[in-house]
Amino acid sequence: MPVLTLDRLEKKFGNHVAASNVTLTVQDGEFVSLLGPSGCGKTTVLRMVAGLVTPTSGRILVDDTDITNLPTNRRNIGLVFQSYALFPHMTVFENVAFGLRRQGVKGADLQARVNAALASVRLTQYGDRYPRQLSGGQQQRVAVARSVAPQPSVLLFDEPLSNLDAALRDEMQFELKRLQRELGMTTLFVTHDQSEAMSMSDRVCVLADGVVQQYATPEDIYHRPATAFVAGFIGRSNRLAGVVEMLEGNTCSVRLPSGQVFRSDRGAPPRRGETVDIVVRQEDLFLALTPREHAHAGKVVMRSFVGSRVQYVVGLEGGLEVIAEVATNGEHAGLESGAQVFIGVQPGHVYVNRAPASMA
Repeated sequence: MPVLTLDRLEKKFGNHVAASNVTLTVQDGEFVSLLGPSGCGKTTVLRMVAGLVTPTSGRILVDDTDITNLPTNRRNIGLVFQSYALFPHMTVFENVAFGLRRQGVKGADLQARVNAALASVRLTQYGDRYPRQLSGGQQQRVAVARSVAPQPSVLLFDEPLSNLDAALRDEMQFELKRLQRELGMTTLFVTHDQSEAMSMSDRVCVLADGVVQQYATPEDIYHRPATAFVAGFIGRSNRLAGVVEMLEGNTCSVRLPSGQVFRSDRGAPPRRGETVDIVVRQEDLFLALTPREHAHAGKVVMRSFVGSRVQYVVGLEGGLEVIAEVATNGEHAGLESGAQVFIGVQPGHVYVNRAPASMA
């Protein structure tokens, strides 16, 4: 049964549409991420759920109750802010107890629930400390404990890991997912970091320009993108403009101004001669030392070692450059600048976008 339902939510700020017809459900105990570039509307959606922004139209339901017009303190929703928003003059215990006191909880019950919340985030021994005495990761866990202590129906996260360094961010991804699983909390998580969304979520809602592009599992988002925007936003991609040259069923050929032809069998645009964008992920490009089907002759312009992967900038005829990414221990991971190669992609990995969309 869905715990959270967004029904055709829309928000306009003057003539600007920040969110348009956003419809989705979050099941009991599910972890869902709202993912997209800056300005896509994800934070606006979260703030509407929290009661901090009033929708222009649409409904928000929690446990089948319409909360669209309820004030924030009557929604039974927990919110973890990007800045943690801890009270610096209060101890960790008092920060966690704050929401419970406002609910009228006191005495032994208050003590037990605060202790349980601190235990859930592994901070049992930190109750008498102040936020300034904690690390960034510990402060974030206090913010989580404060939000879960009142036992909300839905827990909201507004980019809570963005202030942490890379190593701590990876650690906290695991910690938040562990905590969410242990508590069975229904969670809506906002992020612009696709690795966070893909690694932590049961489902991901990709937004662009306030519109839901796809709502599916991380595996479907990555391997079966519903739109060329999703294909280009998820993973590292090359985006190339060209003209549809051949059209046959669900297959089309797109010729680039530099002369190369790429084939796609992922659903063809309707007209021959139409200008389109094609999206090819870096990891879907293959390198070969001899001619192969769907490959073009080129030369390695630059090589970059990035840990588990090697990135190659490959120059093709007509001045076109594309970026390919291969495994560090792969067959062609040792190519140097100036090497002659053949680079290509299978038609099933070429995504065609009829109306080129902004990736900003």
